[in-house]
Amino acid sequence: MTLQRTAPSRPTWRQRVRDPGWGVIFVLPMLVLFVIFRFVPSLGAIGMSFTDYRLSGDFSFIGAENYSRLIEDDLFFESLRVTLLYAVMYVPLTLVVSLGTASMLHHVIRGRGLFRGLLFLPYVTSFVMAGIIWIWIYDSDGLVNGALERIGLGPLAFLSGNQAMVLGSLAVVSVWKSFGYSMLILLAGLKNIPEDVMEAATLDGAGAWAKFRRITMPLLRPVVFFVVVIETIVAFQVFDTIYVMTGGGPARASYGLVYMLYDQGFKFFDFGYAATIGVMLFLVVLLISLVQRYVLDRENT
Repeated sequence: MTLQRTAPSRPTWRQRVRDPGWGVIFVLPMLVLFVIFRFVPSLGAIGMSFTDYRLSGDFSFIGAENYSRLIEDDLFFESLRVTLLYAVMYVPLTLVVSLGTASMLHHVIRGRGLFRGLLFLPYVTSFVMAGIIWIWIYDSDGLVNGALERIGLGPLAFLSGNQAMVLGSLAVVSVWKSFGYSMLILLAGLKNIPEDVMEAATLDGAGAWAKFRRITMPLLRPVVFFVVVIETIVAFQVFDTIYVMTGGGPARASYGLVYMLYDQGFKFFDFGYAATIGVMLFLVVLLISLVQRYVLDRENT
């Protein structure tokens, strides 16, 4: 009896597509765009920070002079303080609103897609349009002050009062505009929590708060960390809302780092100094992200 040797079967189309090389091919266009429009300009900005770059395109190398000037610039530290204060208001509020709406959507059975779309709608709205709408809402004759006057508490100067009120008002606008993205990320994290764990906790007599504190939050911690880091970066990059609603005022009460960068680069045409501000902004955000990562790792141990 002779055994017939069968030819090896050729890989199917699906098997060929699952090859890692195909993944690289699909990612390559986006990678090329990232290198051209993100990585190369970032390196260019770092190099520009060591020059006296002029509008004509001419420049001269001046070493660390821009950084020495930045350290002695009181306006830089004031704008850094404003940005930090804004981030302290914006990030926790965004996390609370996003986690709250994600938790509610997680338990919605009917119309979940409709509610998800409605809550995500502000995220795809332009900051300029959102700013104009909220200027009217915050106006002395606007919606909020109209409601406050009916209960004897208004009117309040939301955009022209003290610093805390101005930044708080801007933070509310940014939260309304941006929480939809974090909501979807947290909702995806909630869906990945095993249902049998929740059912076991319910059988053991755990209440809603105990399940949220003992099960949901520990399992959701990596997602929460991602949201906190992303929203911190968003907070430090705030510009559109300030530009449209306050212009950095009143009395520079909302004059953030990116607004200072904009003024130095496109108002005074001091591109080298503006690039230095951008590099320092990157270092500050990187340092804060590393601290957040360290705190998360320590809490996990």
